[in-house]
Amino acid sequence: MNYEALFTKIRELVLCHSPSGMEAEIDRFLLQEFADLGVEAWQDEAGNIIAKIPGRDSANKNRGAIAITAHKDEIGAMVKSLGESGRVEVRKLGGSFPWIYGEGVVDLLGDHATNQGILSFGSRHISHASPQKAHQEKTPVSWETAWIETKCTPTQLAAAGIRPGTPMVVGKHRKEPIRLHNYIGSYTLDNKASLAILLGLAAEVKEAAVDTYLVASAKEEVGALGALYFTQNQKLKALIALEICPLAPEYQIADGPAPVILVQDGYGIYDQGLNGELRQAASTHNLPYQLAMITGFGSDASIAMKFGHVARAACLAFPTQNTHGYEIAHLGAIDNCLKILTAYCQMDFS
Repeated sequence: MNYEALFTKIRELVLCHSPSGMEAEIDRFLLQEFADLGVEAWQDEAGNIIAKIPGRDSANKNRGAIAITAHKDEIGAMVKSLGESGRVEVRKLGGSFPWIYGEGVVDLLGDHATNQGILSFGSRHISHASPQKAHQEKTPVSWETAWIETKCTPTQLAAAGIRPGTPMVVGKHRKEPIRLHNYIGSYTLDNKASLAILLGLAAEVKEAAVDTYLVASAKEEVGALGALYFTQNQKLKALIALEICPLAPEYQIADGPAPVILVQDGYGIYDQGLNGELRQAASTHNLPYQLAMITGFGSDASIAMKFGHVARAACLAFPTQNTHGYEIAHLGAIDNCLKILTAYCQMDFS
């Protein structure tokens, strides 16, 4: 299949910076996309972007609404302190590690301007007299031993609005995705590719079986804060999270075009009835899927269910290599997530 349109949409989303808590660039893009599709959309107090697809029986309050979430924030780092020589110390924002990015250009998203800097680990031509020698032999680089060289004066950094709390993300030009045949390689497929699925649903499904909210959730990487706010304030029959699914030898997950329906993650078990409905939607349309239990992972759905905000939750994901790094995923798996949910949204399971 030709996945060029899907690749292009994911690329547009990836190139919008959106570190947790500073998501305005992706917000503007999503609101414009929903408007262009003629879909009602708004932003709530927690920063979530919400689009609504009306149900065929919206007047029947007993049937309840569903929501499909894809978080819009990305991991990175946050400024801890600024030195006199323009050297900036940062600490992780979400599940990031400095060795994911390597030495290279990063963007500091100041209040007034974006400043570029170089994530640095120190010189290689050194002896044990230099603390960085340990990184060559036994100790991984940590945020505590890495720094960002800006070559700016404190006055220049202050003018850009660089301060403690300023987010750092990998440089925008380094985010440019690549095609590997039917695969896409990119930073922040978690969870920009899932946002592409949300936009695809908004384009494909003009009327659903029940009222359906498409939620681009805020601050997921730091505790699913946006989803918790939304589910606390919106009564739902079910919540489905769109996510990446880590490919690792410990999991029996096949790389390729088959999405994954999660049975359990680090926050608990998913609803078997809701999973069964997703499986039915896939099987009815001869779409591939696989089932998996994983650890060290949570989604908007599992976290909301653990806190009692929703009774039924599920997670549909696409298999991904190098999660929280330079990720690689089959475009067919992303496309099949869209097809399964398109079918699900229009089926009547009442």
